[in-house]
Amino acid sequence: MTTDRIFDNTEIAFQLKSDSELERAYFLFKMISHQPLVRIGTAATNFALKAHLPVEGLIRSTVFDHFCGGINEKDCLSVVENMYDKGVSSVLDFSVEGKEDEKEFDGAMEKTCELVEFAHTQDAMPIAVFKPTGFGRLYLFEKKGSGKALTEQEKAEWNRVVARFDKVCKLGKEKDVEILIDAEESWMQDAVDDLVESMMERYNTNVPIVYGTLQLYRWDRLDYLKQIHERAKQKGYKLGFKIVRGAYMEKERDRAKEKGYPSPICDDKAATDANFDATLSYILEHLDDISLFVGTHNEESSYLAMEIMDALNIAKNDNRVWFGQLYGMSDHISFNLAAHGYNVAKYVPFGPVKDVMPYLIRRAEENTSVAGQTSRELNLLKAEKKRRKV
Repeated sequence: MTTDRIFDNTEIAFQLKSDSELERAYFLFKMISHQPLVRIGTAATNFALKAHLPVEGLIRSTVFDHFCGGINEKDCLSVVENMYDKGVSSVLDFSVEGKEDEKEFDGAMEKTCELVEFAHTQDAMPIAVFKPTGFGRLYLFEKKGSGKALTEQEKAEWNRVVARFDKVCKLGKEKDVEILIDAEESWMQDAVDDLVESMMERYNTNVPIVYGTLQLYRWDRLDYLKQIHERAKQKGYKLGFKIVRGAYMEKERDRAKEKGYPSPICDDKAATDANFDATLSYILEHLDDISLFVGTHNEESSYLAMEIMDALNIAKNDNRVWFGQLYGMSDHISFNLAAHGYNVAKYVPFGPVKDVMPYLIRRAEENTSVAGQTSRELNLLKAEKKRRKV
């Protein structure tokens, strides 16, 4: 590859970390690198929280403060501002999961609207995000996507889900804040896709405001993108997509096996990587129609995006292309991209400590299962510790 290997610069990567924060990060990734420790730690943490033991302070000062911006949006401001000083924007992500009733869905929508309003006042926050199952029951999305007839009660419930989506997307359009809508498991994603497409048709008339998410460990997503691209061209609206590799692989494979249908997941990581890169290329080649948020912790895909942008004369700061990583991870990608003039946003989770624990546990488990991710983080942290001692 011709692109300079910019991601090895640890001085830029960890410029916001004090020596003690660097040590904490090293300690955390060292812990996460041991699967048995993650399992034991997860079980112990869950037990301590359920038993109301006084562990929130310990969690807050270790894993929470590393991977989360704070307990509420105001609490996140210092993190947001410090990163923005270095050219990295923020996407505040209210990471409370697993709610199931109408009152909580309305609460999640109101919280998202508050975040859109908040983002509107902050240059550092051009984007807001929400998860479909924050706005409606997983079962309802699944039934709707399968084409089964909804009961009268379920139809009314679905109309409320649509209204929640619409309220947030409409506000995003009014406030000029882009709305990223996360992806879910494949068996409920069809309903999400249809709903997101209708929001794009309504609100992406001039520029993309509404972005869907493509999980590219699914082998059918590039074909889906090409089909929706054709429909959008015919109807005269723009598309926006966040592309990621995916988050539910084991669950997807297990369910396909249990129910006897072909797995929707690519056969292996190489096939997923190829699918991700092909989709990345397709969107960059059709940037006049489709805006892109590259959600990746993969260095090679990031380099590929940079190379294609260079070859197609796409400006580094073109607002139709953003790179994104999770807060607390892959700082070597985020801060080095920003230092070279690219649009970069960190996903910054926040929420009450005990409510955010399912998210934090998933992060820890994902890090143990992604080959090379944790060892790369450790090697970079070690290199920076060594550099500072010189």
